[in-house]
Amino acid sequence: MSDSPSPAAPNAAPDTAPDTAPGPKPVRTARVFSAIQPTGEIHVGNYLGAIRTWAEQCKAQPETGEDLYFAVADAHAITVPHKAKELRATIDRFVIDLLALGVDPARATFFVQSDVPEHMELAWYLSAVTPMGDLSRMTQFKDKSEGQDFASSALFTYPVLMSADILLYRATVVPVGDDQLQHLELARETARRFNHRFGKTFVEPRARMSKATRVGGLDGDGKMSKSKGNTLDIFADPKTFWNKLKTAYTDPARLLRDDPGHPEVCNIYGLHQAMSSPEQQDEVVRNCTTAGWGCFDCKQMLYANFETELIPLRDKRASLKPDDAREMLRAGTERARSVAAKTIADTRKALGVGYVRA
Repeated sequence: MSDSPSPAAPNAAPDTAPDTAPGPKPVRTARVFSAIQPTGEIHVGNYLGAIRTWAEQCKAQPETGEDLYFAVADAHAITVPHKAKELRATIDRFVIDLLALGVDPARATFFVQSDVPEHMELAWYLSAVTPMGDLSRMTQFKDKSEGQDFASSALFTYPVLMSADILLYRATVVPVGDDQLQHLELARETARRFNHRFGKTFVEPRARMSKATRVGGLDGDGKMSKSKGNTLDIFADPKTFWNKLKTAYTDPARLLRDDPGHPEVCNIYGLHQAMSSPEQQDEVVRNCTTAGWGCFDCKQMLYANFETELIPLRDKRASLKPDDAREMLRAGTERARSVAAKTIADTRKALGVGYVRA
């Protein structure tokens, strides 16, 4: 989701500093929220589709001034059957991986979702204004529940929690791909419906459409997905990484040669668009449309470019330990809770609930 900074939305979020900050408030700017579920290993699709953009946004934050919120959405991971020990280990690994991949706690509010319990409280309040009909139309519930003996009510209502994730921080901008627009639109409608019934409380976030290449699965069957088993783990050891990459689906029908104006018909070319220089991309198209290269040569160049980018990231990952990572997230968690508490207080007041804390 690499794109240029967006200006603040017309209904911009409150000042980006905590409400308790002394002195004059800073100029309002975009407040960005994005989250990722901790499931399995982080793969190339995750990295190129979202995480590398998070790192780029952190790097550019001093210039853009954007207020960045990045979360590991562990509460979403329990909507399907899971083992507690495995989830705990996955969360530990995800946090370390994200830090290694460039998410900077000094420039973004970075935290684990369930460490901010206000997410779940707000989800309950928002469920009171979310029609069941809207939830029944969510495509992901149909996909994940199909053929399953057990489908939890949490799997059905998880889009309400997604709305809460965003609205809790009064985010003005949410980076999304085409497949996530349905969920963002639900969050916008929920904010609109709540504000109409109970008074202006939430911001209607707007989409920042991802410009990242949609990464196809190694088998050529749709996008890279853990559920399909067609992923390429970003931190796989170099030998494993290459062995999986060299067997990836390419262009056996030679469609690229027949239609050189549309190189995206080759799954590997899509990865070159994300990992290779414009000059190298031109070289790929030229050689692959004239049979100057075989697919093996094309993959070798791609692998070399991955290695160039991943070597320092692997080194950084090896230096991080879970206790160090928890300490690095402490300030982000406290800041997230501070902002979330203000939103919850406003929500309770608008709804008329609460007593001692009302």
